[in-house]
Amino acid sequence: MIRSHDIVPPQGQPVIRRAGPADVDAIYTIEREAFVEAWDKVTFTESLSYYPTTFFVAMLDGQVTGFIIGALEDTGENIYGHICNFAVSSQFRKHGIGRRLVLRLEHQFALELATASQLEVRPSNTLARKFYQKLGYQDVFLVGSYYANGEDAYVMMKWFCY
Repeated sequence: MIRSHDIVPPQGQPVIRRAGPADVDAIYTIEREAFVEAWDKVTFTESLSYYPTTFFVAMLDGQVTGFIIGALEDTGENIYGHICNFAVSSQFRKHGIGRRLVLRLEHQFALELATASQLEVRPSNTLARKFYQKLGYQDVFLVGSYYANGEDAYVMMKWFCY
């Protein structure tokens, strides 16, 4: 019988796994590096209990290199996945880790019967918007003064085809 801890990924390839309490310090470090309006450690710890099936980390050589947190939202007509928070450590960007994290979360959303995935992103964050567009996300609408500093947010969505 093969156990998950027996599986060795190809050299240089990240492993995507569910986050756990021991990951919070590393996640928080990445969060502070990536965002001016960073979540605190308590929020990450709470997120582990709120979203146990949709909170993932990327591991490379025993180090957390990125994370993604998602939530499921049931409108009564549809279930949507919502990317709540997502970041990759700057030293590991442009290596496909972010893409793998998003795809893993989307896969989980689909397993939990979501019909689409949505997220919010700053109009000024052109790199992130291009990244999401490459993954199939489209601008749906603009929310005025979404962020604490008054900046707007694009809501972007990707619909799943089954």
